[in-house]
Amino acid sequence: MKNVEQAVNEFIGCVKDSETYQKYMQERKRLEMFPDLKQRIDEYRKNLYLLQNTEDGDTLFDEVEQLEAEGTSLRDNRLVSDFLAAELAFCRMMQEIYTWITAELEFDMTFSGSEY
Repeated sequence: MKNVEQAVNEFIGCVKDSETYQKYMQERKRLEMFPDLKQRIDEYRKNLYLLQNTEDGDTLFDEVEQLEAEGTSLRDNRLVSDFLAAELAFCRMMQEIYTWITAELEFDMTFSGSEY
């Protein structure tokens, strides 16, 4: 286990040294200088997450429209736009890493005959 822990710590260091992570941290720090704006973005991201994971289709269309309008308004601010782009790039990098690790370890992603 000690070898795995050492490798994981080295991996984390590599991720932190990556250009994608550095850009994300730079944009996050810039955004943190504006707490009210950061709070608005955090609320928007929370609502987007909840919307993406809802099963209630009755009000979905109205909620999507409202959230899109809010997102467009927020993205008009260059600081917000830059942060969200950097965050998305970092998230995509992490997804690729997870997919790569899972594939290399031949981890079975099926449950009761259906994929997650």
